[in-house]
Amino acid sequence: MATLDDVAFLDAVAQSELVRQKEVKPIELVEAAIARIEQSNPALNAVVTPMYELARTAAVQKLPAGPFGGVPFLLKDLLASFAGVRMTLGSKLLQGFVPDHDSELVARYKRAGLIIVGKTNTPEFGILPTTEPLLFGPCRNPWNTDHTTGGSSGGSAAAVAAGMVPMAHGNDGGGSIRIPASCCGVFGLKPTRARNPLGPDFGDLMSGLVAEHALTRSVRDSAALLDATAGPDVGDPYWAPPPGRPYLQEVGADPGRLKIAFSTKAAADVTVHADCLQALEDTAKLCTELGHEVEEKNLPLDAEMLFNAFSVLWSAGTASTLKILGAAREQVEPLTWALREMSEKYSAADYILALQTLQSVSREVARFFRDYDILLTPTLAEPPLPLGSFDSPPDNPLHGLYRSSLFACFTPLCNMTGQPGMSVPLFWNAANLPVGSHFIGRFGDEATLFRLAAQLEAARPWGGRRPPAS
Repeated sequence: MATLDDVAFLDAVAQSELVRQKEVKPIELVEAAIARIEQSNPALNAVVTPMYELARTAAVQKLPAGPFGGVPFLLKDLLASFAGVRMTLGSKLLQGFVPDHDSELVARYKRAGLIIVGKTNTPEFGILPTTEPLLFGPCRNPWNTDHTTGGSSGGSAAAVAAGMVPMAHGNDGGGSIRIPASCCGVFGLKPTRARNPLGPDFGDLMSGLVAEHALTRSVRDSAALLDATAGPDVGDPYWAPPPGRPYLQEVGADPGRLKIAFSTKAAADVTVHADCLQALEDTAKLCTELGHEVEEKNLPLDAEMLFNAFSVLWSAGTASTLKILGAAREQVEPLTWALREMSEKYSAADYILALQTLQSVSREVARFFRDYDILLTPTLAEPPLPLGSFDSPPDNPLHGLYRSSLFACFTPLCNMTGQPGMSVPLFWNAANLPVGSHFIGRFGDEATLFRLAAQLEAARPWGGRRPPAS
């Protein structure tokens, strides 16, 4: 049998199969994951709340008959409530908060047989596309520890890339799964709006911008996990169209000849780095070689209108969180408070108009997808930036948000429209930093994305790549 170190870099489906075949015990997988976290985490700062004893206890008990029985897993320290374990949301305001219940998503993870070994680093309230909270300090990229992991699911992406666990929870309100997937060289899918539940605490979050899922080493792990978690919760305000069959069955299925539009133009007038353009060119060429029809086509969107509408919803969502928590200025980071103050400029009418704007854009984008199966763009406008790139000076606390809009200008569209999108790790630049390719599918059509992603994975495997800090 392979050593446990070799097993660490198997995906979750393969690890669970070893458990089923009784070649390895759940407690062995858990102890090996804990050892890898203890070894790698001092350099990376990916795991901020260890849950080792809870994991050890779960591993020696009878596990549910789920698809991932005995596989170690990490939760992002944002939204995913685990009863009795602190949940900080990356903020010193909540460093002592302990929820008294599991979120529905966590309950589904447990029923799938996953064993949760800890919680991962995230920026305060998931606001920035980098993971550098004042509370815990920066999470470092396993490919180069001077660079960002992306955010806000940066701790989860770093942990998967470094081999701590085969997959980890993430959520995405403007790219927060796909951005760190690109920065850390792993697979990251944001599902269709409402595909996964936000309950019992939320039915809808940030006016539909936020979606839950995971960062994974393989495409099939993402598909199998979505099979285990997808579906509405009791009382949800709306839900996604149900799939025609399990997503895992799409992995390896023939995607057919897809019509793919590719675009180097972000909604905003942003200069895209040469490495990201090269990655896009390379991916478009690969898709052509695989038999797909690929042509350049830009979405005709009003960048300023989109940014303004997104800003209304993002600032209002931040302000509502702070109001619920009764936060004072000195209890949160300056950028977080500046967003709260920004929200005060807007009225209830502005909020409704912003929603209507994004709904109008969603219909326009849906018409675009009558002619195309997929839209391909860079995931990010730049490779992973050095840590500190999103810091805001005292006299301009919103600078980090502005800098974010230049870095992560491609991903928010999917959050605005509710469409599924994925970052696929197909390219590394001359500095050996990963640069993801971003694929957007039709609303409700994760199936096509999984079929294409599996085809790309087979043509250009990435699972064997190991970063220096692994």
